[in-house]
Amino acid sequence: MSTDAETAPVSLPPASGAWREGDPPGRRQWITLDRPLPLEARGTLPGVRLAYETWGRLAPDASNAVLVLHALTGDSHVAGPAGPGHPTPGWWDGLVGPGRPLDTDRWFIVAPNVLGGCQGSTGPSSRRPDGRPWGGAFPHLTQRDMVAAEAQLADALGIDRWALVTGGSMGGMRALEWAVTHPERTGSLLLLATTAAASAEQIAWAGAQLHAIRSDPGWRGGDYHDAGAGEGPHAGLGIARRIAHITYRSEPELQDRFGRRPQGGEDPRRAGRYQVESYLDHHAGKLVGRFDAGSYVVLTESMNGHDAGRGRGGTAAALRRVTAPALVAGVDSDRLYPLSQQAELAAGIPHADRLRVIESPSGHDGFLTETEQVGGLVRELLGG
Repeated sequence: MSTDAETAPVSLPPASGAWREGDPPGRRQWITLDRPLPLEARGTLPGVRLAYETWGRLAPDASNAVLVLHALTGDSHVAGPAGPGHPTPGWWDGLVGPGRPLDTDRWFIVAPNVLGGCQGSTGPSSRRPDGRPWGGAFPHLTQRDMVAAEAQLADALGIDRWALVTGGSMGGMRALEWAVTHPERTGSLLLLATTAAASAEQIAWAGAQLHAIRSDPGWRGGDYHDAGAGEGPHAGLGIARRIAHITYRSEPELQDRFGRRPQGGEDPRRAGRYQVESYLDHHAGKLVGRFDAGSYVVLTESMNGHDAGRGRGGTAAALRRVTAPALVAGVDSDRLYPLSQQAELAAGIPHADRLRVIESPSGHDGFLTETEQVGGLVRELLGG
């Protein structure tokens, strides 16, 4: 006789984990750009809408605004609990709030969901003007395109100059582009675990992830958003996440946490898993449930193309355009964005002082996990 557990239907994930129209808005607000956005590669993107969240109150002279930019699979939900519309808690919750480094009694915090993302901003899962999902027809974006959209968000909010622009990893790429493209609008700058240009190794790791997604039969050239539950490129996105997550953590941490231990009740000699495999499976499953494979492709390609010196006379010339007081920090155990990349930024930005080092066993993810150390850098720049 079968048990209820054996006969219960398996819940299949939707084709995309993107936020969709009709889903709870959560804390999101939106702006729609009043004209098509010119793109660096070619053409324009019509009907651009950006989702964003804010904390605190904007001063009458708009002098207290802080721009927080998320990494590849982040979103606008920097602070606050998970709940309707927000599948995960705030990714920098320990930094934002009354009395915290980004003190909401003093500062007005703005966090947009990046253009090309999937949590409310225009991206591959969005509907184009004719009502169909963009899917594989969504255009190539660069970090500069994303900053151009964010500049229009700032205009709409009445913010001429940010007191601070900050971000880590891909968010750091955009923060750097803000300071290079709009030095007059960047009052201070905090760059975390990022680089002036993507390296060959970073492009190689990302390329393997892109190949995994595009090789999934559910990818359908990127046109899968109207597919049924369980019919999206979940396997490919999950493999991409597994590859990425290995690079986000450090080898000593993985060894210390998991070693060669089998997952409880499983035998690797009989198709069972090791604990570290179960850990990667867990993170893959979480991402599939809350993210869109098309956005993963678009944003990853934009990171591969990141080069602050492109068209500006090279990296050194681009960095000299930054006029803001700046702090550059890296994570001592980061094997994906090594300290040498942050050292180049600190040496090349005129007012960057020395390279700061975040001590963490967590690898690249240290810029997210070590909120006390990051908070100290924020206070140093903002004088809090």
